[in-house]
Amino acid sequence: MTAYREDRISFDIKYLKVSQPLGEFYISSIPSRILVDITDFDVRRVLMTERDVERYLGIQRPLNDQRVKQISDYVRTADACFPTGVIIAIPARCVVINEEASSMTISNFMDSDDETEVVNYKKIARVLDGQHRLAGLKDYDGVFDINVSIFVDADIADQANIFSTVNLQQTKVNKSLAYDLYDLMQTRSPQKTCHNIAVTLDKEADSPLNKMIKRLGVSTPGRSNETLTQAAFVEPLLKMMSENPMKDRDSYLRHKKPDKISAEKLKKYPFQHLFVEERDYDITDIMWNYFTAVKTRWPNAWNSRDRGVILNRTNGYRALMRFLLYLFNTEYKPSLIPSIEQFRDIFKSIPFADTDFNIDNFPPGTSGESAMFNAFINRRLPQNL
Repeated sequence: MTAYREDRISFDIKYLKVSQPLGEFYISSIPSRILVDITDFDVRRVLMTERDVERYLGIQRPLNDQRVKQISDYVRTADACFPTGVIIAIPARCVVINEEASSMTISNFMDSDDETEVVNYKKIARVLDGQHRLAGLKDYDGVFDINVSIFVDADIADQANIFSTVNLQQTKVNKSLAYDLYDLMQTRSPQKTCHNIAVTLDKEADSPLNKMIKRLGVSTPGRSNETLTQAAFVEPLLKMMSENPMKDRDSYLRHKKPDKISAEKLKKYPFQHLFVEERDYDITDIMWNYFTAVKTRWPNAWNSRDRGVILNRTNGYRALMRFLLYLFNTEYKPSLIPSIEQFRDIFKSIPFADTDFNIDNFPPGTSGESAMFNAFINRRLPQNL
C-alpha cells in the first residue's frame, strides 16, 4: 500500500556554521510553532515509548507531564526565556544549504520511490535535547523564537553520543543558588521574599537560625554550624506564602498585585495575605518567634551538629514547618503574629527530650519527616518504626 504523499512544505533560516571534533553543525533560530510542527512526531511518541536514541542507549527517558505543565505555564510569563539551545538532528535529504548566503532551506522529502526514504513534514527533526521545552510550547500562540543546534545527517551513534553528553552528564542547577539569584531582581516575588527572609534569619546574630543556612547550597567557608541549604529553608516557606509562586511573580512583572485568596484557601497558604499586603517583616517575625521557641524548648538538640540529631536538619525543619501550618489551622488566625511565648506554650505540651530527636525515632527521608510531624500532633513518640 502506497503511503500518503503530502505537498512540499519548506521554510528558510539563516545559520552560523560550527566546526568541532565531532564534525560540523549549524546554529540558528526557528519560531517555536515551526519547530514544534517539525518535531511533533517525537514529542507525541516519547509520551508512550522511548526515542530511537534512547533505544540505542538502552535507557528510557519519557516526557515528564508535570515538567511540561510547569514549562507551559512559564512560557506565558512576562520574562520567559530559553537561552540554551534545543538540539535537533535532520536528514540531509531534508536540507538544502546555500553557503554564500549562510542560509538553509528545510523541507519534507517526497522525491523517492522508496517509502523508507520519504520524510513527512512532522517527522523532519529528531530532538536530542529540549523535548520538554518543545512540549511546553506546543499550544503557545505568541512569538517565541528558539535557538537551535542542527546536526545534519548525524548517524544514530553520533546522535546517541550527543544525547548522552547533554542529558546524562550535565550538572543540575543548584536550587539554593537559583533562590539566591532572586536577590538581583528589582521586582517583588514570593521567591525573592523567601530569599530575603532566609538571608535575615541567617545573618542576624540573635536569630535562631544564625549562620545555619548554606546560602549557595554548599558549605560556606569559615562556617561549621550550617545544617540547612537555602533551598531546603525556602521551599516549605514558599508553599505557605503562595498558591502559585510563578503566577504571582509574573503579576508583579506586569505591574499588578496578586489577588488575595479566599479564607478557605488561607488554611493551606496562611502567609498569602501578609505577602500581598507586603508585610514581609511580619512573616519574618513569625519564623523568628517560632524557631526561637523551638531553640529554647530543645536547646541541645537545636544546637547539636551531630549527624544523628535531626531537629535542625532538613527533615526536622520540614516537619516543623508542617506543624507551623497545622497551628495556623488550629490555634492562630492567618493575620496573627504569635509571640515566642505563645509558641513556647505549644511546645511545652510536647513531652519530648532533646535526645528523642534521633534517627531511630525519626529515620532519614520523608517517613521520618512524617513521623515527627505526627508525633508533634499526637504529643507522643512514634512506636515500632
